[in-house]
Amino acid sequence: MRVVLAGGGSAGHIEPALALADALREADKSIQVTCLGTQRGLETRLVPLRGYELELIPAVPLPRKVTPQLLTVPGRLAGAIHATGKVLDRVQADVLVGFGGYVATPAYLAAKRHNVPIVVHEANPSPGIANRLGARLTNYVFTGHPDTKLRNSKYLGLPIRRQIADLDRFAVGDKARAHFGLRPDLPVLLVFGGSQGARSLNRALAGAISAVRDAGVQVLHATGPKNIGDAQAHDGLLSAGAKASAVPYVALPYVDRMDLAYAAADFALCRAGAMTCAELTAVGLPAAYVPLPIGNGEQRLNALPIVQRGGGLLVEDAELTADWIMNTLLPVLTNIDQVAGMSEAAAALGRRDADRWLAKAVIEIVAKEQANKAQGSQPQASQPQASQPAAGDAPGAAGQPGSLFTPHGAKPAAHQAPPSRTPPPSGPPAQGGGRHRHAR
Repeated sequence: MRVVLAGGGSAGHIEPALALADALREADKSIQVTCLGTQRGLETRLVPLRGYELELIPAVPLPRKVTPQLLTVPGRLAGAIHATGKVLDRVQADVLVGFGGYVATPAYLAAKRHNVPIVVHEANPSPGIANRLGARLTNYVFTGHPDTKLRNSKYLGLPIRRQIADLDRFAVGDKARAHFGLRPDLPVLLVFGGSQGARSLNRALAGAISAVRDAGVQVLHATGPKNIGDAQAHDGLLSAGAKASAVPYVALPYVDRMDLAYAAADFALCRAGAMTCAELTAVGLPAAYVPLPIGNGEQRLNALPIVQRGGGLLVEDAELTADWIMNTLLPVLTNIDQVAGMSEAAAALGRRDADRWLAKAVIEIVAKEQANKAQGSQPQASQPQASQPAAGDAPGAAGQPGSLFTPHGAKPAAHQAPPSRTPPPSGPPAQGGGRHRHAR
């Protein structure tokens, strides 16, 4: 089987695509995976590192406003579609799986033109232009968020790395703390703002760090490579007195082992990207989410279901201050029972096996499409039926967001993990650690 993945640009598009690639290889080592990308995207570094073939096509960003640049889109888009079509033909693609972003629009159009089945996965509550287009070209549409409204969509969850999905925070917690130079007997606040950090988080923490440490809370702080100097200098953070403190503060420009960072932490202060929310709920780590104040508000929508069900806090970027950390966050961090309950609530929303579910669906779709073609029937007629979990397989299963093929029209009372009688290929999806480490 030959699969082409279109998920270039940002890490939010690339990481789910690579998680799917890993799951496909796990299911069948003979599956050939080719990733589409552009020269400007992070995929030029991330895809080769993971051992997958990368084919570059021209980037065609779609202007959000009417500008003179809009007039150049048709010509550039035609060139990108042609380039993508050549890739599909050369690898003899059996399916095109798109995750949105610059690469996805020409990929969907080229796949439609070349009669290659299309699968769409949308990570965010508010679908982007590319995936809204893709959803009109196929019936195979899956989402990573329960409230996404997209044509033909079914809620699946967001594929995440196995390194995170298989993490047992409490089994490796002490090892993880030792890795970062943290104490095993005090709670840990993990602060991070994505690969580049977040200055508003760094500023707020700098003004509250003394109070946080005085309360006996350690801090593991991923500042971002451009901000490490600010974090170290602000208020004499690493002065002789700070160094002598018995409560560690560890500042790093970048954390390349986020699995160990999650295992070391009891609580997080972070942005609310789709991948961040998916990973934190998968491992059962509660967080104070600070949505990025740009775009169409999708980060706030990412975090809202988690917060509504008790798995985290929500604070707007403009309201995140040192006083908020001291007066609102710190009392939560020092309440063992509250943190334990929030951990349980976050874990209940986690989707550890979304990568395997999506891989299974892709394999079934290809088999179905090939059977349809052999019989001379129309492709992409309906969703695959072979392994659809039946709504009645478990008490109250009808309409649960955990069911792979549950329509969005069914509104559940609460988000739950997939019913145990309809497990993914590897068994029932494990939920994140639901205990605070200091509640033992």
